[in-house]
Amino acid sequence: MAAYPKELEREVTLPDGARLRLRPIRPEDQDRLSTFYDRLSRHTAYQRFFTVMKRLPPDWARLLANVDYERRLALLAEHGPPEAPELVGVARYEPTDQADTAEIAFVIQDGWQDRGLGTLMLDALLAAAAARGIRRFRAYVLASNMRMIDLLVRFTDVQERVTGSGVTELLLVRRPAPAPPQGRGAP
Repeated sequence: MAAYPKELEREVTLPDGARLRLRPIRPEDQDRLSTFYDRLSRHTAYQRFFTVMKRLPPDWARLLANVDYERRLALLAEHGPPEAPELVGVARYEPTDQADTAEIAFVIQDGWQDRGLGTLMLDALLAAAAARGIRRFRAYVLASNMRMIDLLVRFTDVQERVTGSGVTELLLVRRPAPAPPQGRGAP
């Protein structure tokens, strides 16, 4: 397992002025994932996991909290005092059978949706993946989850999009950063 990537920790400010901290997940976040799941609405939990469970199973929480920081990575969004922050969002990627491709998934606590956090987490996750040699991403999204599909379509370059059995599968790449403006030289 790679060392904890402290360079991925950062403070972010949402468009409404709310300040949050993004950081990689650690094994000791396992119980926080369960508490976070308990705060999700049934609708949000279903959109993320395609099922609704009374609780996040402890073995799932353990698996989700333990990553290698290279092929498997999760970023958390936290709000509140550093000594007891509230977990409000999780973005992750998991390996696929192709070395340069990872599956991505996100979940944002209901009260933090539609505030720009998903966009920030998408950008941070794709940048971290790119730094680790991952160039393509697969996402499986409920076809009815137009908010997530719209986010991915607006902020990435979708190469494939297939819908079947109520699930939309997208293959996407990170959109290149815009080139800096070219200055005009003196004649």
